[in-house]
Amino acid sequence: MRLEPAQTATQIAELIGAHVKGDANRLVTGLNEINRVEAGDLVYVDHEKYYTKALNSAATTILINKDVEVPKGKAILISEDPCLDYNKLVRYFNPLVGWPETTAEVGTGSEVHPTVVVGANVKIGAGCRIMPGVVLYENTTIGDRVIIHANTVIGADPFYFKKRPTGYDKMIPCGSVVIEDDVEIGALCTIDRGVSADTRIGQGTKMDNHVQVGHDTRIGTNCLICGHVAIAGAVVIEDGVTLWGQVGIPSKVTIGKNAVILGQSGIMSSVEGGKSYLGSPAKETKQMLREIALTGRLPELFKKLNG
Repeated sequence: MRLEPAQTATQIAELIGAHVKGDANRLVTGLNEINRVEAGDLVYVDHEKYYTKALNSAATTILINKDVEVPKGKAILISEDPCLDYNKLVRYFNPLVGWPETTAEVGTGSEVHPTVVVGANVKIGAGCRIMPGVVLYENTTIGDRVIIHANTVIGADPFYFKKRPTGYDKMIPCGSVVIEDDVEIGALCTIDRGVSADTRIGQGTKMDNHVQVGHDTRIGTNCLICGHVAIAGAVVIEDGVTLWGQVGIPSKVTIGKNAVILGQSGIMSSVEGGKSYLGSPAKETKQMLREIALTGRLPELFKKLNG
């Protein structure tokens, strides 16, 4: 989320009662979570396992729960509860908005069914068709010539929580969804907004019914995604990828350009582009088919070994 106007590290610290070290005049131009940070951003970290990653990231202001050495040119804000304070900042700079009575900004020639529910600051491009029952949460951007079929929900909150002894604290989102030109999205799909950046569906990509796309995932151009595919948060799917039915993809992996993932496969780690994969855990298709064939011969081989 961009901050306009930018705030100094000192100003941010005053809002949450944190202690500043390092460059107190460092300008904070945005709030972001660790997977999408860039220069000028503030990121929070509250677990020793991730201290080094956050301190060495592109973020130039770090909200942290430990007094540590400040990286050159950066600022740190020391807080007893960085997650809670980060949520306070999100709500301060991005207050809750209701569902406005006014319609979205709609481009020439677009058809939006009367039952479509539209949040604040939604933009719909030219030549689109938005079918009955679609829900477009706040800050969603739809490109030109996009088709969204019935009862799809775009921009719902990320499935992102911090576990505490008392239960789970919700991570308050301030991100968005961007659907680029010439995308078609099937019925009953769900595309979650980014935590603090955007979830993005690339130009020309086609999605079947019942597809789930998690927060901050970036899907490239001209991908083909079949029914019941589930994609977790912070995934990168490069251009031209095909995901057949019921494929599952966990968070923070990359699917390489023009890869093909066959039906019901489970990806456990990043995979190279230009290849076909099968199984759970998925392997290259030729290797998996050989293993399946050999598995089928196990009773015969066992019988021979035991005479």
